[in-house]
Amino acid sequence: MLKLVAVIYIMVGAMLAGSFIVAALSVDRMDAASISLAALAGALVAIPVSWFVAGKLNKAIRPA
Repeated sequence: MLKLVAVIYIMVGAMLAGSFIVAALSVDRMDAASISLAALAGALVAIPVSWFVAGKLNKAIRPA
C-alpha cells in the first residue's frame, strides 16, 4: 500500500501545496517566507490525506 500512498501523494501534495500558496497570496502574504511556509504546510497536510485516500482506494480495489 505504500506505493499507492506515494503515487497519490504526488498528486495530492502538489494540489494542496498550490492551494495553500494561493490562499497565502490572496491574503496579501507576498514574501518568500510566507509562500514557502504555505507550500510546506500543504505538503505536510497531504501526507495523512493521501494515506486516507489510499486506504479507501485499496479497500475498493481489494475487498476482503
